[in-house]
Amino acid sequence: MVVCLEDAKKRKSDYLVGCNLGARPIDQHIKGFEALGADVEVSNGNITAKAKKLTANSIYMDVVSVGATINVMLASVLAEGTTIIDNAAKEPHIVDVANFLNTMGADIRGAGTDIIKVNGVKELKGNATYSVVPDQIEAGTFMLAAVASKGDVVIKNCITKHLESITAKIIEIGGNVDANGDHLRVWCNTRTNKATIKTLPYPGFPTDLQPQMGVVLSLSKGTSIINESIWESRFQYTAELNKMGAKITAQGKSAVFEGVDKLNAAPVYACDLRAGAALIIAGIVAKGKTEIYNLNYIDRGYENIEEKFRKLGAKIERINED
Repeated sequence: MVVCLEDAKKRKSDYLVGCNLGARPIDQHIKGFEALGADVEVSNGNITAKAKKLTANSIYMDVVSVGATINVMLASVLAEGTTIIDNAAKEPHIVDVANFLNTMGADIRGAGTDIIKVNGVKELKGNATYSVVPDQIEAGTFMLAAVASKGDVVIKNCITKHLESITAKIIEIGGNVDANGDHLRVWCNTRTNKATIKTLPYPGFPTDLQPQMGVVLSLSKGTSIINESIWESRFQYTAELNKMGAKITAQGKSAVFEGVDKLNAAPVYACDLRAGAALIIAGIVAKGKTEIYNLNYIDRGYENIEEKFRKLGAKIERINED
């Protein structure tokens, strides 16, 4: 059984502070804005960008950055001329933002590839209707929960192509995935096998599913290795899993998982959003009652997560400590 304990006193700042995963450089954002003609000033912790007029330009991203790609795409929509974003991020939500802007009158082409071309328009229209793309990370979380718990889960309304890297790894370690239109059935009835995983930008294995996969590998046969190429502090959750009986050695951006037969309940703390989701999965499969703290992290990325797990048969509840 897993019990989620809600902190008694929540501060507004709890919902404003992001996950502490390491350095978050904004140099590519600034580079993009300046290339379009903006004056950017960084002073006393504040960033100010000003421009009377933005002009299209060719911008090469030194590193693949989802946030910088989106920001430059947004800024160039109304810039005069054609902006080319080279080495652009290809995540599904990049495509989603581009499609949304296009419904408002923008002219963006190539989203989802390495090169995005934005032909500037004079104005955007505010009467668009748009349906946001399903969240592949939430879907992937439930896929890995099914594998870790030896369960059988059908996930509806998902885009199966967005989940191909997760599907491939689940099948590699001995799980089963059946894709049927916008439905995915995931099931596993045996102990999974070891694996070596390296997180990469889309379409590679996503860093946001790395902790959830870490729970699966903690219970798999043999020795598994995860190499994290995105965030330098992504493995903080391993200390919490070790409290539950896992045998994980993490150093820098790599971690070694010695598979154990079972996990045991313990009080644990979510150190970031995806770590919190991983600890919920660990609590569901662990023997005994697990208490999870710092729910504010989890709530940033999952809506009614305990209710969804309850519908799948998990014994989970949210408790206010007051």
